[in-house]
Amino acid sequence: MKGKKRLREGIIVLAGSLCIFAGSYAQMKEQGMETPENALRILQKFKVSGYVQSQYQWGEKDALLKVGAPNENFEKAFDRIGVRRGRIKFIYEEGLATGIFQLDITEKGLGVKDAYLQVKDPWFNTMALKTGVFDRPFGNEISYSSSRRESPERSTICQTLFPDERDLGVLLLLQPAKTSPWNFLKLEAGLFAGNGIRQETDNRKDFIGHLSVEKTIGNNMKIGGGISYYNGGVYQGSETIFTLKGKTFVANNTGNKGKFAKREYFGLDAQFNLLSKIGASQIRAEYLLGKQPGIASNSKSPNASTLPSSDIYIRNFQGGYVIFVQDFGTTPFSAVLKYDWYDPNIRIEGNDIGLNETGTGDIACKTFGFGLLWKMNNYIRLQAYYEVNSNETTKNAAAYQSDRQDNTFTLRLQYKW
Repeated sequence: MKGKKRLREGIIVLAGSLCIFAGSYAQMKEQGMETPENALRILQKFKVSGYVQSQYQWGEKDALLKVGAPNENFEKAFDRIGVRRGRIKFIYEEGLATGIFQLDITEKGLGVKDAYLQVKDPWFNTMALKTGVFDRPFGNEISYSSSRRESPERSTICQTLFPDERDLGVLLLLQPAKTSPWNFLKLEAGLFAGNGIRQETDNRKDFIGHLSVEKTIGNNMKIGGGISYYNGGVYQGSETIFTLKGKTFVANNTGNKGKFAKREYFGLDAQFNLLSKIGASQIRAEYLLGKQPGIASNSKSPNASTLPSSDIYIRNFQGGYVIFVQDFGTTPFSAVLKYDWYDPNIRIEGNDIGLNETGTGDIACKTFGFGLLWKMNNYIRLQAYYEVNSNETTKNAAAYQSDRQDNTFTLRLQYKW
């Protein structure tokens, strides 16, 4: 039902867009503006791009694959095929303003990924204002396009804290002009709804800021890095909020409903690129820590169309990732290694989990992935990637008394235009 609803909504959006374009064309025609020169000028301001990722995935019996339905037989490994992403992006630029609209079209339905307006300052060319639905300005991996990313998915911590990657908000971007010696600095800061790409459900706004640097050294090296900060809250739809004292979650049942639980993240990111005789080498890494309001079973950030009603559990977390990509000389092949980890509750571990109101939402996990990329040409890329997933174990949770069998293999063919 949800997929059909998204499909209907997407069709309405597409139909509306076509009507707008048709209306604009008709108005031009009535005003006598339909000339080859005018048509060419309009087309030069309008750009369409996109990519399709079709993939086969295999997983062990406990795996959660990104395409297809969940495992129908929990005693055996399983496989699925599907379209992981089917993106089409429309960009129209007129003077200082740019409008961007991106859709995601798969067999599961059609949804909006980006819908925002960006306006540049007309005086110094150092500022821009962005408003709508767009990538959260936190760290490096969130805004690193899925069409370029060398691993099939973002790290576990990013998927957990920033579901959908995007959010509804307004952002101010500050960066000195290209002619300035300070052009390597960039500041992004904004206020966001805090609910992913879903509609806003409360009257509180979250702050996100990212200060980054990027510098080219000589002809063969580029370095970059940044610091990020997130300060927000999660609506408390229940009177009960749990905070950790020692190794025990203690309940507070007084005057909590309708308030907001603190949501605060700190992040560091770094990037290094080197071009040598053996080919291009790059390392990217991020580390995050902070405080996350979740529920008993998980610590995922909210991204629903309704206000949460579950009890809130406050946890201190940490995690991150390191990825290494090595090209093989001038060949179209690259090797990829990636390690990521996420500990949702740094104060509880091992067999303490499952006692004193703790549970599966406190279990840490880590992933080691490796793969190969074949860039057949500028448009087509083949990706083969295997992930070894492991989790913290505890004798007090039946599903986690041993490491879950959830390794996955992904074979993905991408076409980008």
